[in-house]
Amino acid sequence: MLVVTVELWPGGSSRLRRPIGTMHIGNQSDLADVSDYWVIAMATANPLTGEPAGIAQFPVLAHPRRQRVWALIQRACEEAGMADWTDL
Repeated sequence: MLVVTVELWPGGSSRLRRPIGTMHIGNQSDLADVSDYWVIAMATANPLTGEPAGIAQFPVLAHPRRQRVWALIQRACEEAGMADWTDL
């Protein structure tokens, strides 16, 4: 399983950092060369946009595993943008 954590560092300060999102990406295809993944994404509330905290679950299907990890994260982020989110 991959776990991606997104942190905000106001003014570049690690002292003020805070998590604003996480993504858990699990392989569902027994590590096949072309694999399907199940993703759970979570985001904290955003006071600037008024969006509440939320969670989404969705698949990333038929992803070729022999790519850099960033290709999988990109696919997961694209799917997250289209997913149905549930407010927390």
